[in-house]
Amino acid sequence: MSSIRILAGFAGAIALAIGGPALAQTPKRGGTLNFALSAETPHYDCHGSDTYATLHFASPFYSTLLTFDLPKYPGVKGDLAESWTISQDQKSYTFKLHKNVTFHDGKPLTSADVKATYDRLRNPPTGVVSTRKATFQDIVAIETPDAHTIVFKLKDINPAMMEHFASPWNCVYPAEKITADPQWPKTNILGSGPFKFVEHVKGSHVSGARNDKYFRQGQPYLDGFKGTFFSQSAAMLNALQGGQVLAEFRTISSADRDRLKQAMGDKIRIEESSWTLNLLVVFNTKKKPFDDVRVRRALNMAIDRWGGSQGLARTSALRHVGGLIRPGSPYAIDPKELEQIPGFQRDMAKARAEAKKLLAEAGVPNLKFVLHNRTIAQPYTPAGVFLVDQWRQIGVEVEHRQFETSPYLAGMSSGQFDVAIDFSNLFMDEPSLGLAKYVSSSKAPENRSGLESPEIDALIEKQSHIGDPTERIKVIRQVEKLILDSSHQVPLLWWHRIVATHTKLMGWEMSPSHNLGADLARVWINE
Repeated sequence: MSSIRILAGFAGAIALAIGGPALAQTPKRGGTLNFALSAETPHYDCHGSDTYATLHFASPFYSTLLTFDLPKYPGVKGDLAESWTISQDQKSYTFKLHKNVTFHDGKPLTSADVKATYDRLRNPPTGVVSTRKATFQDIVAIETPDAHTIVFKLKDINPAMMEHFASPWNCVYPAEKITADPQWPKTNILGSGPFKFVEHVKGSHVSGARNDKYFRQGQPYLDGFKGTFFSQSAAMLNALQGGQVLAEFRTISSADRDRLKQAMGDKIRIEESSWTLNLLVVFNTKKKPFDDVRVRRALNMAIDRWGGSQGLARTSALRHVGGLIRPGSPYAIDPKELEQIPGFQRDMAKARAEAKKLLAEAGVPNLKFVLHNRTIAQPYTPAGVFLVDQWRQIGVEVEHRQFETSPYLAGMSSGQFDVAIDFSNLFMDEPSLGLAKYVSSSKAPENRSGLESPEIDALIEKQSHIGDPTERIKVIRQVEKLILDSSHQVPLLWWHRIVATHTKLMGWEMSPSHNLGADLARVWINE
């Protein structure tokens, strides 16, 4: 069964708290959209990133083969692809590309560019990071019969392949550029998207101007956009309330939501949804004493997720207790079953007593370490403060250090940390996407724990080729148990998304993923 059909009823209801859905109107052309970005991308390469900061920065400049149809989420539709066919054995995908697409330098975009892009994603050259490498390992060959036809050959059936093709991270780059210099996209931008790159002033903003030769006639509606970086949520909220920016497309807290509603009334639109995103606690298994499963398990068991979720929901975007798959989605573990797993128990007195015992057995009863975290206020700061307090209750002393996005990611990727708050940044409820974070570090750079487990790798691979949801769930539960038992990286809490936009901003579409809908092609300003 297609995962699109399975997931259709589980996207998560989107509640409009105020300023409900706009009546159908004819979009107005013109104007510059000013919006807020709560983090600055460390580089420009979509393929090698897993932070939304890169997508919200770069998506307006690029096209992808497919994209998500947000009103029909998680359905997909064509972007560069005009049409497609899937072979009867489901191992061959043929896409016909739009013929009038050009890059921003005027050169035509052809199947050769799409092939070079996917070759880079699935088999990156030495020195190039592709955080989607594991996702596309089923592709064994890519053929280009002509300039506007591309064929993907798979080694096995993959029920989520269409969704993988629709990933917003698959920015299509010019073959000429990435062949000459595989690292070119990290520091350069040349796409075929609705907006042309104008400038990036570090610490200030990114801006783009309308691509008048965009292949979708009439779009984009805006003359341009300016995304301003805000390191402090208070400053961003003041700018939003004052009208200096019309939106922040990631999230705000429930307390900030209430403040804006009270201050702005019907001038602000609030949209809410469950979120395909969680925070993880990651232990550096290459570093003592975190190479000892007893230490990792003790620190995991000391966290009161059920109690913490109630308090953190009032002050942050953190809300839902869950396993490796988003709670409420079709492949998620049942809460009663989850409660039986160390780290998710409700009897905290018993759990913390066991945690102290494990630390003593491991020879570190008075453990001290540094918690590596991100400076983004929502929800990294409250999560860090919460964890420090949780570990204090078993006699562990923790120093909480926060870093800007670039050094934060660099520190984790290079293994320069003890314990870190990481994130699992998904664009939909597909188990293979969620579980890719847990594939051995040598195969998946987004797994920053350093753990190598052929057993886990084999089970993750196995579940990705099972079409029967019932049988697939059985294997997913095996994977989940192994990962949570090893405690190399464990979910803290899943997020709840709250987006505030001025009611004059039109055409933007809410979804359970902040990675989607960032290209701004259909956004317009009603004034």
